[in-house]
Amino acid sequence: MFTGKTVAIIGGGKMGSILARGMITKDADIVILAVKPQNIWETLKGIRPAVNTSKLLISIVAGVPTDAIEKALSKSPRVLRVMPNVNAMAGEGAAAVTRGHFAKKDDVQYALAILNAVGLAVEVDEKLMDAVTALSGSGPAYCFLIIEALTDAGVHLGLARDLAEKLAVQTMLGSARLCLESSQHPAQLKNMVTSPGGTTAAGLKVLEERNMRATLMAAVEAAAKRSQELAGVK
Repeated sequence: MFTGKTVAIIGGGKMGSILARGMITKDADIVILAVKPQNIWETLKGIRPAVNTSKLLISIVAGVPTDAIEKALSKSPRVLRVMPNVNAMAGEGAAAVTRGHFAKKDDVQYALAILNAVGLAVEVDEKLMDAVTALSGSGPAYCFLIIEALTDAGVHLGLARDLAEKLAVQTMLGSARLCLESSQHPAQLKNMVTSPGGTTAAGLKVLEERNMRATLMAAVEAAAKRSQELAGVK
């Protein structure tokens, strides 16, 4: 269905004037909106004259719901809202897709096919997109922070930084792979490597005492709240 279609990407605030954006949209079959949330309304104003029901708009703008985009464009636009993550660069992305009132089932299948080529992609109800944004959209940053902290710990204990980083990265990668390939709950896997009175138990005790679990949950909740706030940024 989408073979031979022309794709335009509008993003980064560097596409030129509003008029230029409109011209780009006019010649495209599929338009990907990748601007910052505070720039989305100006962008939609610029492309509005060129949008019609024959075009598919895919928004990866954080926090902005499909009905707001539809209202800004009128003409019953076919809109998909997508939340990918940076891990797609390594072919291990996690993305979610939701559709607006006028998008077709084939539109969703097209987006899922593209995103599944670089990781995992799922369709969700739009009410869950803020949670997705906070968990998998922002999630790589949380993982990078943990890797950085583990690396620093290794250096503090005498490991060379490059070695500490390699070990930290591989540990994170292997743990994720084991979770994917195992039928066991993450808690069971954690218990599998935690011997009574052992080194892992000592480390986990500190993490629990310092509320690492609650801190991560609070971080995801804060990111979800910010995603909701961005819907009103103009």
